Amino acid sequence: MPLVKLLVQRLRVPALQHGISRSASSGAMLVKDPLNFWCAGRVKLNDAANTEAVYEPATGRVLCQLQHCGPEEVNQAVSNAHSAFGVWSKMSGMERAKVMLEAARIIECRREEIAEAEVVNNGKSITEARLDVDSGRLCIEYYAGLACTLAGQHVQLPGGSFAYTRREPLGVCVGIGAWNYPFQIASWKSAPALACGNSMVFKPSPVTPVTAVFLAEIYAQAGAPDGLYNVVQGGQETGTLLCHHPSVAKVSFTGSIQTGKKIMEMASSGVKPVTLELGGKSPLIIFEDSDLENAVRGALMANFLSQGQVCSNGTRVFVQRKILPQFIEEVVRRTKAIQIGDPLLEQTRMGALVSRPHLDKVLGFIRQAKEEGARILCGGEPITPADPKLKNGYYMSPCVIDNCTDDMTCVREEIFGPVMSVLPFDTEEEVLQRANDSTMGLAAGVFTKDVKRAHRVVANLQAGACFINNYNITPVEVPFGGYKASGIGRENGQVTIEFYSQLKTVVVEMGDVDSLF
Repeated sequence: MPLVKLLVQRLRVPALQHGISRSASSGAMLVKDPLNFWCAGRVKLNDAANTEAVYEPATGRVLCQLQHCGPEEVNQAVSNAHSAFGVWSKMSGMERAKVMLEAARIIECRREEIAEAEVVNNGKSITEARLDVDSGRLCIEYYAGLACTLAGQHVQLPGGSFAYTRREPLGVCVGIGAWNYPFQIASWKSAPALACGNSMVFKPSPVTPVTAVFLAEIYAQAGAPDGLYNVVQGGQETGTLLCHHPSVAKVSFTGSIQTGKKIMEMASSGVKPVTLELGGKSPLIIFEDSDLENAVRGALMANFLSQGQVCSNGTRVFVQRKILPQFIEEVVRRTKAIQIGDPLLEQTRMGALVSRPHLDKVLGFIRQAKEEGARILCGGEPITPADPKLKNGYYMSPCVIDNCTDDMTCVREEIFGPVMSVLPFDTEEEVLQRANDSTMGLAAGVFTKDVKRAHRVVANLQAGACFINNYNITPVEVPFGGYKASGIGRENGQVTIEFYSQLKTVVVEMGDVDSLF
C-alpha cells in the first residue's frame, strides 16, 4: 500500500507509553510490554515457549521477543470479539461514528509516537511513517462518516405490499496484515469493518508486530466496547487457526499471492468471504510527449517508497524509445542522490529493508538480472552507513536496471525492493500488450500530455488501480485493489462497505395470502 499525498503538520505529543523508551535516533528504543491484546488490555501469555525474535532493521539488534498465540489464545480473542459484536452491532451508526472519530483524534495526538515506533520496527523513513499514520487516521475518519449512512432500499409491490432490504454486519472479521505498512493496514482493515457494525481480530505480520496494539489501545480509549478490536500475534499457525475458526465470519488479508491462495482455500471450507490485497508487478508507461520532469518524479515514487517494499510499485518502467536516453540519465542521477541512513533522521529518504533474509533475497534478484544479461546502471549493492550503530542494519543502494527483456526474472517476478527495471517501447499497441502480459494486475500508470491517449490507455490496462501523470497516490476516498492474481475485493472507498456487510431482504404482505393449495 503506497504513500498518501497529504498536507501534514507537526504536532507536539506526550511521551511514549507502555514500556517503550523514546530516542531521537535508532538503536535505543526497547519494547517491553506484551503485544497481544484482548479483554481490554495487553495480554502476557503463560506459555513463553513459542516465541520469536523481532528485529530493528536500522541496527539489526533484537527489539523484543514476540509471543505467538495458539488455539487457547485465539479462542479467547475471538470470544471477546464475538461478545463485543453483540453490543457494537446494536449501536446506531451515529454512536459508532462518535467512537471512531474519537479514535482518529487520539491517533492525531499520538502521531509522532506511533510513527517513531513504526520506523523502529519497519525501517522506513520517519517522513513516510508520519504519512502512513495520517492515512490510517483519515481512513477511520472517512468510515466514521459512512457509518451513519448505511441504509437499505424500499421496493413497492402490487396491492400495497412492499419489500425492503437491511444492510447488516457480518460478525467477527479477521484482518491479517503485512509488514510493509503495519499501522496503516491495521487501520484500513478495521475502519470499514467497525463502521458496518462488525468486530475484529487482527493478526499483524510477526516481522512488524509493534504498532497494531497501539490501535487496539486507542479504540479502547475512544470508548469502544471491550473486545471490539483485538490483536493476536503469531505466524502461519496462528493465521490458520483464525481462518478455520467457526466464529469468524470473514477474512481480509494483505500479503503475498502464495499466502493469499492458502487463505482463500482455508476460508472456503467455511464458505467465508475474503478480501485479498496481494502482490503486483505493475507497469509504468512513459510516452515521448510526457513532461519529463514529472515522469522522472513519478518513476522514483513508483519504485523507491518504503525501500521499494510496496505491492503497487510500478517496477516495469516502459519508456518510449525517443526519450529513453534523457530519462535514464535523469533517473540515475536522482537515484544516486537518494539519502540512505538512519530512518529516524529527518534528512533520510531511504531507510533499511525490513529484514536480513529479505535484503539477501532482493540482492539475489539483482545478481540474477546480471546473469540474464541486464545492465546495472546504479546501485544494487549492500551499504554500511557511517554511523557505527547502523553497521548491522539491512541497507542497500537503490538500483536502476536497463537492457532488460520481458522474459527476464527481474521483469516477471515481484522483487519487493528498491529495484527499477527500464524497458524501451515504440508504439502504444505494443506497450499495452507487453504491460498486460502478467499474471498480476494490481496497479498501472501512464505519463502523457495527450488526454485522449491517457484515458484510452488506462481503459485497456488490466489493473485495478491506475494513475495518469502521477503514481502511488491512494486517497482513502477511492477503492484500492487488483485484477487477476493481485486480489479479490477492494479496500477504501464507499464500495468497501459491501465487503464488510450483507443484505437481508424482507417482504411484507399487506393483503391475504394467495395460495395454490
